[in-house]
Amino acid sequence: MHQSRSLFSTDWKKALLVLAVIAVSAFGPEVMAGTGGTEFNDIYTLLVGWTQGTLGKIIALGMFMVGLSAGIVNQSIVSVVVGIGGALALYYGPTVISGVVTALV
Repeated sequence: MHQSRSLFSTDWKKALLVLAVIAVSAFGPEVMAGTGGTEFNDIYTLLVGWTQGTLGKIIALGMFMVGLSAGIVNQSIVSVVVGIGGALALYYGPTVISGVVTALV
């Protein structure tokens, strides 16, 4: 009879640990330092401008309106809360992410 192995068996855990150590040692400080990436500054600025500019406000308003209309149709406040949550996450997300990342560095 064939015995099947669980994905989380001891052998798999050891193999994944060895692969993780190899990956960390291969990439070294470049992975941990978090420096560089200045070539992405333009796209980051563009995306933040979109989400916090007129486009982001239009999308956030659309999320709110869809949530409000779904809440009216379903007679539930949950859809409205999801719409408001999505709109807030879209508009304030880049600020929160930037604050968290700069606080950790």
